[in-house]
Amino acid sequence: MLVTLPRKRGRDKHERFASARLMDRQRIDKWLWHARMLRTRSAASGLVEAGYVRLNGKRITGPSQLVRAGDVITLALDRSVRVLKVAGFCEKRGAPPAARALYREMTTSSGTEASAAAADSASVPPKLRVE
Repeated sequence: MLVTLPRKRGRDKHERFASARLMDRQRIDKWLWHARMLRTRSAASGLVEAGYVRLNGKRITGPSQLVRAGDVITLALDRSVRVLKVAGFCEKRGAPPAARALYREMTTSSGTEASAAAADSASVPPKLRVE
């Protein structure tokens, strides 16, 4: 006697998570935590929900928003604004050197602010310059 089992509709458990294992994208809160931008994942979620994170120039308020390699993330932290380009992903939160490999810093250092101020003062005619 041949018994046939009913076919499962949709994908099975392993197929559903196969795309997540490829690591071509990751939730923004998880990525921020893995990249060690914040100490806890809940703090990362809170920062996103409060609207202090931009993804490719658009404010996001959902911690489940997916980021992909090449995306630009802007973080408004306590005393600074950081602009980061996503370079990769990881499955577990690792050591700081591994975390730094996940992004490329696009923020310029504070030294360039001084040079930008000098450039602004250089464009003003000498008679009008206040020193």
